[in-house]
Amino acid sequence: MTEGPQSRVLLLPGWQDSGPTHWQSRWEALHGYRRVEQDDWLWPRRGDWMARLDEVLLEDETPAVLVAHSLGCHLVTAWAAHTQHAARVRAALLVAPSDPQRADAPPNLYNWRPVVRQRLVFPSLLVASRDDPWCSLVEAAALAADWGSDWCLLGAFGHLNGDSGLGDWDAGHALLKALA
Repeated sequence: MTEGPQSRVLLLPGWQDSGPTHWQSRWEALHGYRRVEQDDWLWPRRGDWMARLDEVLLEDETPAVLVAHSLGCHLVTAWAAHTQHAARVRAALLVAPSDPQRADAPPNLYNWRPVVRQRLVFPSLLVASRDDPWCSLVEAAALAADWGSDWCLLGAFGHLNGDSGLGDWDAGHALLKALA
């Protein structure tokens, strides 16, 4: 997808980054989208990740479309609730948000509690799978409502990651093009 000079696409992976078979990595290679690299993918600190997103967005004036997966969705919402630069974002595609408040959440994610539930100030679409092991369908729907996101429920694709067999995930890319 070519956004042209009017916007750029930033990929926001979740905890432990997105591996080579993940659709975000494939979109990076296929479409030239930019991954926002974080200093610590294993023990993510919310404030550090938010500061890094601000840095990348301030590198140029071009508005961005954010494409977040898992914990990256929480990065978008936490960042948007605190930044003075939300106007630099045209829209956000929020895919398979995790639930860091679950009782069985890894301690690496405790820093992301409490979950920010403030309404986003830019258009967003939350995409969820019926059988995501990291976020119940009820919680995903509640997040979409709280964030003011449009909602897209897919079939049973797990966490919508490299293990989901999505390949280049053309259907997801179509959702991105429609949102952008």
